[in-house]
This record gives sequence, structure tokens and C-alpha cells, in this order.
Amino acid sequence: MNLSEIFFQAISLVGGLSFFLYGMHIMGEGLAKISGGRLERILERLTDNRLKAVLLGAGITAVIQSSSATTVTVVGFVNSGIMKLGQAVGVIMGANIGTTMTSWLLSLTGIESQNFFIRLLKPSSFTPLLALVGIILIMRAGQDKRRDVGAIFIGFAVLMFGMETMSGAVKPLAEVPEFTGMLTMFSNPILGMLAGTLLTAIIQSSSASIGILQALCATGSVTYATAIPIIMGQNIGTCVTAILSSIGAGKNAKRAAIVHLYFNVIGTVVFILAFYGLNMILHFAFMGVPANAAGIAVVHSLFNIGATILLLPFANGLEKLAVLTVQAGEDERDSEFARLDVRFLETPALALEQCRHSVNEMARLAQENVTTALADVLDGNKRKKVKQTEEKINRYERELTEYLHKISMQNLLPENSDDCNMLLYCIRDFERMSDHACNIADESAKIAKSGAIWPKKTRKELKVYTAEIQNIVSVTVDAFVQRDTDGARAIDSMEERIDALNKKVKKQNLKRAKKEKCSPEIGIFMNELSINFERVADHCENIAISMLGQLDNEDGEEEE
Repeated sequence: MNLSEIFFQAISLVGGLSFFLYGMHIMGEGLAKISGGRLERILERLTDNRLKAVLLGAGITAVIQSSSATTVTVVGFVNSGIMKLGQAVGVIMGANIGTTMTSWLLSLTGIESQNFFIRLLKPSSFTPLLALVGIILIMRAGQDKRRDVGAIFIGFAVLMFGMETMSGAVKPLAEVPEFTGMLTMFSNPILGMLAGTLLTAIIQSSSASIGILQALCATGSVTYATAIPIIMGQNIGTCVTAILSSIGAGKNAKRAAIVHLYFNVIGTVVFILAFYGLNMILHFAFMGVPANAAGIAVVHSLFNIGATILLLPFANGLEKLAVLTVQAGEDERDSEFARLDVRFLETPALALEQCRHSVNEMARLAQENVTTALADVLDGNKRKKVKQTEEKINRYERELTEYLHKISMQNLLPENSDDCNMLLYCIRDFERMSDHACNIADESAKIAKSGAIWPKKTRKELKVYTAEIQNIVSVTVDAFVQRDTDGARAIDSMEERIDALNKKVKKQNLKRAKKEKCSPEIGIFMNELSINFERVADHCENIAISMLGQLDNEDGEEEE
């Protein structure tokens, strides 16, 4: 081959790699949308059984086709305190097994047979049909989920096209002595491991780097002596994504990333020592044989499954080693806001789920603040406590609003977008409810300081009024937390009853003032309290309206 031919083959190789990476991105994004955060929620509810954790990690990674995505999610869960470090160890091990599924899919490109049914398994035979179905789904489907399925098909077709293009581009390079000589150089275990580590660290995808290695097998110049150390290095390089993700996270999140690194490094060292030790004695004949795509998948699977079997009994040791590496210190985020982790933004449905947990906490705090302010409203001794809770609620509003705006900037499904908007509206109303609780506490302090004598009838009316407000707030918060449609629908009639009660109280208060049965000062106090009571009820109604609007949208989409 002359220089110009090598140049054009190199361009074709780069183009194939670009298609490959883009196809993997499109397919992964479609799979993540289809899952809607459900896979991650399964991880969140993970039991302490390590074997189940391994199987779960393997299964989820096989579905979403990315061990990096799984480990980054695990790092986020550990950082948020949702998952313990001990639980994360098993999932990380399983993720390494699950990622081998990609190499098996890519190995289909190496199928060679004249049999009709076997040829159908070759991606170049069926991916054009997948691409056709995918584009029809994207262009004609009315539902977003069908479009996401279309995106998965298109992504897979593009990925396989990129793989075929890379294989076709490197095949002629088998005639170039310099190229084959360079590949032979990587048969040195140390150099091969470094090459695999650097390549995977740069593109941050072990699946992609395995795909490149499988494409290079088309030259016939990649022997198992060359491929094996490169595969070992690729397993180490894939840890870079999790380590980068743990920067700025809490100590346990850093430890989870370190567990991933130690697992792959220790597994690689043990495998290299054992394998090359045996090779020195037995002189494996296959080492000089050219590797193929299926052979790469076999080595990749054997290493990851073997490393898991070897190290799973020592999972506690890996955990302790990570704890020794990352010493105890202060976490970077307050525990109540640890759920709002930027790592979850890659999966908006999961980020919204975590956000909802925090909004639920805020709702309960707002309920607590209103209840505290209304308790013994004439005594005026709750002001300090109410103010302290209000400061906490204000912090929730700032953190949640900022996080929800970040979520809204992601590529959201319509139902996720509706959920995001609903939460933003409700956050504002919960915060305003707490503001009115502060106003009520302030009025209570003024009442206590004034020493005014309250008529029995006025006290009785106030007691009935506060009970109604406590009830509507309790029903509202319960309905919001439990996503209870019936509870939300009941709020409208409760709010109307409070409006009627408010008019009645004001009217009775005005009569007593005219007949001089109570002081004008009490009339002013009662009026201020009534205004804040009514505002609290109004915000409860706003929350119910936001909830019902969002839930009705979900029901409409399900009917479609």
C-alpha cells in the first residue's frame, strides 16, 4: 500500500469509529429513556445480598449497554446515602460482567457462512431492516416511547455500520509491515495493558475500545498474545469514568469508585500472573493464533466472570481497602440535599425521583411549621422554632429549584417535563405556606405581648378555624407525598368551607367590635390571622390543582 491509500484508509477508520461511538450514544440514550429510571430505582431498593447485587448489576448493565453508566449511578447513590458502600461492591462487580454483552453483540460481525439462516445473524444482513423500522417509528409514531424504540434500532444499526466500516478500513493494513509490527509490539503484557488502559481512558468506554480491538482482528495481525494484555488494560481504563465522577463527592462515593479500580487492578494482576505463569510452563499454542471478534468476547467474558468469582468472597476486604485509601473526613454536601446529585442528571427520570423525595421532605417540614404556628396560637411562644424551620425550608426551595432547572435542561420525555413543572409549582406553594406560618407566629407573639383579653366565643371560633387549617394542610401533604388523586380532589371542597368560615369569623368579629364586646386590637389581630389562614388554604388548593393537572396528563398518555 502506498502512502495515499494508507491516508484514505485512516480516514475511513476514523469515520467508522465516529459512527460506532455515535450509534452507541444513540442506542444508550434510547435505552435509558425506555427504562425511564426504573432500572436505577431497582438498584435503589437493592438488598444486602451480594450475589443478588452482582446479578442485578450484570442485568442492568447488559440492558443499558454501559458499565460506566451503572458505576456512575452507583457512585451517585452512595454519595446520596441511598446505597451503602457494601451494597455497591456487588453491583460494581456485576457491571463488569454485564458489559461483556456488548462484545458478544459486536462479535456477530465476524460470522462467515453460506447458510441462509446463519447469514441472517450477521449484522450486515439484518441491521438495514432495523434501520428501516427505526426510521419509520421515529417519523410516524405519535408516542414518544415508540420513537425511543426507533432510536434504539437506528443507534444499533449505526453502531454496527461503524463496526463494519472500521473492520473494512483496517483489513488492507494487514499488508503494511509497519502496522503489523506495531501490533506485535503490544504482545508485551506491560505495553499491551498500557495501550488498553490509555485507549479506554480517553474514549471512556470499555465497550467502544473492545469494539475497536474486535475491528482490528479483521487484519489477521492481532494474535491472542497481543489481544489479551490489551483487554486487561481496557478493564482498568474503564474505571476512569467512575473516578472522574467521584471528584467533589463525599468520601463514600470516592470509596465506591476506588472499589471499582481495585477490583479491576487486583483481578488483572492475578490473571496476568496466573496466566503468564502457566504459559511459561505449558506454552499455550493459541497465543500465536490470530484472534477473531468472538475470541475477544470469550476472553473479555472469562476475565470478568473469573475476577468476580475470585474476588466476591473478599468483597469486605475490598471495602476495607477502599476505606483505608479514602480516610474519614467531612462530606461535601449536607445530608438532606445529598439526593440532588449531578450524576443523576444523565438519567432525568431518576433525578426527578430523587428530587421528589426531597420535595416530600420539604412538604413535611412545611406541614410541621404550620402545625407549630397554629398550636396555642394565642401564647406566642413558638416564634423562634417556626423561624428556624422556615430557614431550612428556604434552603430546600433554593436547592430544589436550582436542581429542577438543571433537570429541565435535559432531553426530557413529556411526562417527565410535566412532573418537573409540577414540582416547581408545588415547591413555591410549600415555601409560601411556611412564610404564612411565620406571619402567624409573629401575630401570636404580638397577641401574647399585648395581654389582650379574648372573649370565649372568639377563642372557640379561632380553635375551629385552626383545626380546619391543620386538616387541609395535613390532607394536602399526605395527598402530595402519596400521589393520592382522591385526597387532592377533596381539597377543593375543604378550601371552600374555609372561605365560608373565614367570612363568618370576620362578620362575627366585626359585630362584637361594634357592640364593644371585644377590643379593636383583638379585631385587628383576628383579621391578620384570618388573612394568613386563608392564604395557607389557597396554597393547598394550588398544590392540588398542580397535582391533578399532572396526574390527568399521565392518565391521558396511558389511555393513548
